[in-house]
Amino acid sequence: MALYSEKVMDHFRNPRNVGTIEDANGVGEVGNAKCGDIMRVYLKVEDGIIVDVKFETFGCGSAIASSSMATEMIKGKPLSEALTLTNKAVAEALDGLPAHKMHCSVLAEEAIRNAVKDYYDRAGIEYDPKQFPDCHNCSHCCG
Repeated sequence: MALYSEKVMDHFRNPRNVGTIEDANGVGEVGNAKCGDIMRVYLKVEDGIIVDVKFETFGCGSAIASSSMATEMIKGKPLSEALTLTNKAVAEALDGLPAHKMHCSVLAEEAIRNAVKDYYDRAGIEYDPKQFPDCHNCSHCCG
């Protein structure tokens, strides 16, 4: 059995939505000092819909694949739906990640969540701070 699924390899070799958005109205960045992965997600939001999303990721193949898949999953969706994206959904959409790489999907979820929070902050939109926890306190990242 291969360590990585065909979908992981495809999103690693041919990542979707790579780059920056110069006039982004939401930017989220996360990093994991333990593994060295850094993700930045850029959102362009119009009328509550994510009309464009791009990412820059410095990290392993699983981090790149997770970023690519996560951006595909939220593009064209309302912000409220983007906030429901979970790392498990990202991993499932990639047909699985090895257990020691699940933290990559967590980073993708958190980068998107941070970008949505940044959009809300810039736009002056009120939100429940509980929607944006600082850390999931999960064993994947914090060990």
